[in-house]
Amino acid sequence: MSEHTYSFENPFLNTSNAEPETSPGIYEEANTMGKELLEKPLKGGGTDRILVQHSKGRMTVWERIKVLTNSEPNILYQNWGKNLDGASLITGILNINGRDVAIYGHDFTLRAGSMDATNGNKLARLIYMAGEHGIPLIGMNDSAGAYVPAGVGGLDGYSEAFTALRKISGVVPSLMLMFGFNAGGGAYLPRQGSFMIQPEGTFFGLTGPGVVKSVLGEDISADDLGGPKVHGQSGVVDLVTNDELGSLRTALRLLSYLPDNNSSLPPFHPTSDPTDRFIYEEEILFKKTFNSPTGMNTPFDITLYIQNICDHGQYFEIQPQRSRNLVTAFGRLGGHVVGFVANNSAVSSGQIDIGAARKGTRFIRFCNVYNIPLVFLEDTTGFLPGKEQEQNGIVLEGRKLLDSIIDIRTPRLTLIIRNAFGGAYATFNSYHTGADMVFALPTARIAVMGPAGKDYVYKDEISEIQREYKENLKKGVSEKEAAATRDKKLQSLSQRYEKELMNPKEALSLGSVSRIVLPGTTRNILFQNLDYLIRHYKPGPMSGPQREFE
Repeated sequence: MSEHTYSFENPFLNTSNAEPETSPGIYEEANTMGKELLEKPLKGGGTDRILVQHSKGRMTVWERIKVLTNSEPNILYQNWGKNLDGASLITGILNINGRDVAIYGHDFTLRAGSMDATNGNKLARLIYMAGEHGIPLIGMNDSAGAYVPAGVGGLDGYSEAFTALRKISGVVPSLMLMFGFNAGGGAYLPRQGSFMIQPEGTFFGLTGPGVVKSVLGEDISADDLGGPKVHGQSGVVDLVTNDELGSLRTALRLLSYLPDNNSSLPPFHPTSDPTDRFIYEEEILFKKTFNSPTGMNTPFDITLYIQNICDHGQYFEIQPQRSRNLVTAFGRLGGHVVGFVANNSAVSSGQIDIGAARKGTRFIRFCNVYNIPLVFLEDTTGFLPGKEQEQNGIVLEGRKLLDSIIDIRTPRLTLIIRNAFGGAYATFNSYHTGADMVFALPTARIAVMGPAGKDYVYKDEISEIQREYKENLKKGVSEKEAAATRDKKLQSLSQRYEKELMNPKEALSLGSVSRIVLPGTTRNILFQNLDYLIRHYKPGPMSGPQREFE
């Protein structure tokens, strides 16, 4: 048998019989050009511009993409016109934890990430593709606005992108991250997204401080005009982070709670946290709260309660920097994503003001569109009264909150923890506004009015006590002694009112509450009922008439 010989030499390389090398032909030249075109977007505006970007504490668009995924990005529409038309915007599809996600990002190293007609066209195409394929969208905004030398073309580009983003609103969720300094269309475009995330040290607004000073004569810093502390308080921005890296990682965490589109449920994550565990911390929380000297008037932070209910204590709060008298958050119960809408008595007694109503309305409508079940944790004495609230439209904003609750079509539960008075009880996802199930803790106080209600219920008794007080004064009893006797009897009426009427008994007997839930068992009860409702819920886009008001 002959021995085989092996060689590491490439048999296709030139040999003595091969034709001599010649200058590159059309094929080689075409390949060289193709490689250059593929590499051009990666180089951006060149080393100098990248260094400038880094000197400002900002990443390049390609570095931001690497934070979002370890997989190779599928970059689309690599436009590179002779005047850099289309080059300052990167569009593509990423694989993020096994999910397809459409992304766009401004390349600030090229023409300051500005928008022209070509950019607008390719951005619109990406947005429409996300809607058609049912995949989420992430936008990384870092743009000086419309490219002035492009003339009206830059405005046309924004108009096309505006329209596309509006068309997919409610079809697929979109997360908008704000980097650097964005103005004009660069501020308007991302706010059409589902959520906005802004790190410290960035700005976006209709115009910059220079324009404001020249037009209005106001001298104001960029941070005070359009920084995260401004937009976070107004609700324009949903989440504020310390830096760009924090924004990108926050977007990834938020995405984990969101479905791909309006026809699917949010991702289910199996959990090792038992759903039937007794929560001792919950019982301790309530015992210390209600056994304190201030009793049933003692405020407590509702996020401590949400933490006890959720899988492994993890939840994701939306708009945590404003209107904290109402907490809106995503969490998981037994692996199912739920949206929490919770009154927070630690802030303004949990009363619902204009800011809280707007915050709740926005969150509820998002969950309703994207098939996310809702859990309402009720503990409020009602809507905040007063001249300022009335002048600024509390009736309109409160009505919007009520409308958003009435319109819910996803599974929804209510747990009444303590106060549920008057209009707040009627509004906050009661059976009569469409709740699937309403539960109450033994500490629940469900009534038409709070403690002041005794003045109406025991009107005759109070009149008699006041009459006795005046008679005692006439008889010569000291004012101090007469007042003490009067106050003792009034206190007795207050205690009687709370014992007889400020409890869940009447609501339970009428069927307004379906069952009492003992502290420590709420996670188990909520999961059992939520799991049942989800099994009988078919996700899909919303249908029916479109209401006049949102």
